[in-house]
Amino acid sequence: MPKTPFVHKLMRFTGRLRYILGPAASSPLDHEMTAENKELLVAQQAATNQWITITRADGSTYLVPQDPSDQSLR
Repeated sequence: MPKTPFVHKLMRFTGRLRYILGPAASSPLDHEMTAENKELLVAQQAATNQWITITRADGSTYLVPQDPSDQSLR
């Protein structure tokens, strides 16, 4: 039987550690946002703000456009 390479053993071991401890953080969360990320955030918020969430009596929800004249999805 061929010998298992050290790299394979290490990857299997670190995979088990990540299963127990969770994935490692790849970057700090308290850094300043870049200009590109700020623009992306503004665009995502604008896309989100064009919808209203309606809740039915049974607790289910659905989205409708804020603009009643918007016929894009009908």
